[in-house]
Amino acid sequence: MMRARQLEVFTAVMRAGTVTGAARLLNISQPALSQILIHTEAQLGFDLFDREKGRLRPTPEAFEIYPEAERLFAGLEGLRRKTSDLRLGRAGLVRIAASPPPGMSLLPRALRAFRADHPEVVLRTHVAPLAAMVDLLRTGDASMALALDDDLPPDITVEHIGTTHFCCLLPEDHALAEAEGLDYSDLKDETIISYRSQTRPHDELDMAMRRRGETFAPQIEIDSSISAAGFVRAGLGVALVDALLPWAQFPGVVPRPLSNSPSLPVSLLVARDRSLSRAEEAMRKLLHATPLTEP
Repeated sequence: MMRARQLEVFTAVMRAGTVTGAARLLNISQPALSQILIHTEAQLGFDLFDREKGRLRPTPEAFEIYPEAERLFAGLEGLRRKTSDLRLGRAGLVRIAASPPPGMSLLPRALRAFRADHPEVVLRTHVAPLAAMVDLLRTGDASMALALDDDLPPDITVEHIGTTHFCCLLPEDHALAEAEGLDYSDLKDETIISYRSQTRPHDELDMAMRRRGETFAPQIEIDSSISAAGFVRAGLGVALVDALLPWAQFPGVVPRPLSNSPSLPVSLLVARDRSLSRAEEAMRKLLHATPLTEP
């Protein structure tokens, strides 16, 4: 079995093809590298290289073990980077998932502030629906997630970030586009674009309509509010969507407040059985401190 230093030397020689090149890669002397290589071969009980006029030609045994050695060496390098990050007080990587509304509003501002204080930390983001975010948290592919829901399985910890509401999205040439605010009754003759059933936004709107003695039945159902912009712009109808997305950035549509709108929770999700690194904990605190909308 090779030790870590022997693994480095073997991999470097395979990559460089010469003792000189390998020594340069590892920043050690050629005699020192040659001694490590000789000791490695003696320990393994077979030759790794045939010596031919100053060059090293890998033996069949070397070619046999090289792919595995390369994989182990890459893992060793990753471990060294991680331990270096930890020693210097940073975790090296923060992985965060979000549904589109907080992913396009809260998250960019929080990431901007985080990067200012932690420029050395790599940020990996995912935009995904709720079910996919739960899977990412369970597998460790995300350390935290932002969602418009707080009814999650027991293995997911839910932290309240804030609250948002609903708005009505109209084509810019719609007769109601200049209204200060809209009521459900204003939309009774409109084709409604909104969330499909068995989603938190749909349930909230459905309960609000039931309290009025009416039913909530969108003619065009969507999974994510961001898809409504294109439908509204195409003249397919008006949309009841979350007010968190920065709708003013979307050309051709006009958002208007919805009177007596139900609320939606904005939540930070974390897997209950996973601990956060120091950098991830810093991100968590920053997400709690960042306003949901621009001041």
